[in-house]
Amino acid sequence: MAKIVASTVIDDVWTVEPDVHGDERGRFYETYRRSWFPLGREMVQSNRSDKTAGSVVGLHYHLHQADYWLCPRGAARVVLHDLREGSATDSNTEILELSEGNARGVFIPPGVAHGFAALSDLTLTYLVDSYYNPDDELGVAWDDPTIGAHWGVDDPVISSRDQSNPLRRDIPAGRRPYIGLRR
Repeated sequence: MAKIVASTVIDDVWTVEPDVHGDERGRFYETYRRSWFPLGREMVQSNRSDKTAGSVVGLHYHLHQADYWLCPRGAARVVLHDLREGSATDSNTEILELSEGNARGVFIPPGVAHGFAALSDLTLTYLVDSYYNPDDELGVAWDDPTIGAHWGVDDPVISSRDQSNPLRRDIPAGRRPYIGLRR
């Protein structure tokens, strides 16, 4: 049975530590159940990201979409930052590692900025509870000093999109999430 752990840093973030079964043939573990998460809804789309060591992705956030991440190959340092106005954990930053070794997954609610650094070549899979919507693809600066993310890579490789995200204090009116916003 998987161990479901509520974050003590950011409300509504949950990690999954699965019960891994293995033998000489390999290993097996359950990766996701909607019932594990109080805010869980039906996941409607699955995505895969393959990155080379040193890549940094994010920080991205959504007003309406929740994500569930798993790293079945390699290792990722995940950075989460609560942007939700009215949240008891607004402005908190959490850093955790997902890897093929720990088989951990993380549920990220709407309004929590998320990104990752590839500590090795990796594959990150993510389930989302909304279909892709470009109007719900938002970002905040990966290197914003008020967020205080420690990515764990030297000379990060960052997309032009992620380099152009605004500082937290410069997020335009109406694009800052708040508690209770879902759909």
